[in-house]
Amino acid sequence: MATFTLSGQTLGKYQILEPLGSGGMARVYRAFHPQLNRYVAVKVLRGDLVDDDTFTARFRREAQAVANLRHPNIIQVFDFDVQDDITFMVIELLDGDTLRTRLNDYRVREEQMPWGDMVRILLDVLDGLSYAHEERMIHRDLKPANILLTKRGQAVLADFGIAQMVGGTRHTVSGALLGTLNYMAPEQGLKNICDVRTDLYSIGVVLYEMLTRRPPYEADTPLAILMKHVNDPLPLPRLVEPTIPEPFERIVLKALAKQPEDRFQSADEMAHALHKAAGEAGIEISEQISRPLSFSPPNSPSESVAVFSGTSREKLAGMDFSDNTATDAHLGQTLADDIAALKAAEPPLVAASPSQPVITSKPPAKMSVALAVINSIALVAVGNMLMVILMGINSKIWDKGWPVELFLIAGAMALEMTAVSSIWFLIPTYIFFGNGLLFVYYAVTGNWEQWAFLWPLELFIIGGAVWYTINLAQDRQNAVQHSLRLGRRLFRRSLIAAGIAIILGLVLS
Repeated sequence: MATFTLSGQTLGKYQILEPLGSGGMARVYRAFHPQLNRYVAVKVLRGDLVDDDTFTARFRREAQAVANLRHPNIIQVFDFDVQDDITFMVIELLDGDTLRTRLNDYRVREEQMPWGDMVRILLDVLDGLSYAHEERMIHRDLKPANILLTKRGQAVLADFGIAQMVGGTRHTVSGALLGTLNYMAPEQGLKNICDVRTDLYSIGVVLYEMLTRRPPYEADTPLAILMKHVNDPLPLPRLVEPTIPEPFERIVLKALAKQPEDRFQSADEMAHALHKAAGEAGIEISEQISRPLSFSPPNSPSESVAVFSGTSREKLAGMDFSDNTATDAHLGQTLADDIAALKAAEPPLVAASPSQPVITSKPPAKMSVALAVINSIALVAVGNMLMVILMGINSKIWDKGWPVELFLIAGAMALEMTAVSSIWFLIPTYIFFGNGLLFVYYAVTGNWEQWAFLWPLELFIIGGAVWYTINLAQDRQNAVQHSLRLGRRLFRRSLIAAGIAIILGLVLS
């Protein structure tokens, strides 16, 4: 069966010449504007994605916002329209290749992209992102296929706003989620929540792939990839590729933090960190990106405007444009299907409500409640036996070191919290730990009379523990992860504090 094509037809003022590429959301054509005597790229959105009643109004609103973006590192949108149920955008046609093509060329040659080129590409991208974010535009689908590398040596962002045009403002997993999960932030994949920091997470994945020549998380299904982004520790870039400068690894670790508040908070902040990292590593930042190794189209992008030069265009006829990194227009439904299959096999993996399906990631392995109780008792018992032994060396150690008991109990409570996965154990754990710190001060200094005016600190400790726990409990989807993460962290800190209390007791008694 012949593939449907608009070649030879006219859309508005544009004569459609030949297909350049296709992907999950659109097919791209090379076209000609006779009045202006210029070639352009026409992106035709898939008909099955634009059939909801609110689409046309949303498309015009979002397309207008994208067309108003004027920046040298963002591809220019010239026009947009709907004709005979065909929705299309007209975009500048650039000569060059894409970052995806460039990375594939380096992979084939088993070579590393020059560090200076990497930094130059990302600085160009971040410059365009900074401008767009100031204009309140989020990209939502950043990946190497959407980063164009022009013959002038610039990196240019493509496909701004496309995911928002098609996905609209619905925030459910059942069809509105659009994008490419290999490059998607955890909160975007789980809740379809996008902001400046989700774009910067995607840039972090792009940087990881540039450095290591592979994305950080790969799996056989979209849901498995998403769960890796949510749960799995980041494979350290320097373990994958030891020649990576350490300052670049630090950039990746911050950009790919699981929690948005731990990442770079703006494109300008990330760009400044890149400049600094390049200086620390002694890397000279390229003024312009190097010319491409080839313009070979078999590895061309499918989502962005495909840009080729010379004889490369002649090789396009009959080319297979399939691309496993293309934006998945039905990603939400794919995830929903995966979740349904998992629910039938392993109910604890997911939780869903009729109004809004929600993915609940499988928590990390935890110890049983019985084992946690045994370990808690053992912790307190071993701590007390150690104190008895030390009292044989210095009988007055108890006078200064007795707050160790509070830290041991806090550690025991933290163990229980990880075992039962209950965030509410955080309240007594914080109270015992906070009082341990307070009473270490009293015991070490002997200033017990200060209790008369320092007693309100008790209210802060108790009230703060209750307030913080209640706030975490509101995030029911991630409550289990919070309890495991904080429980393990507080257990370690309680052991450290107990050790310090013992040392102070020995030194000061």
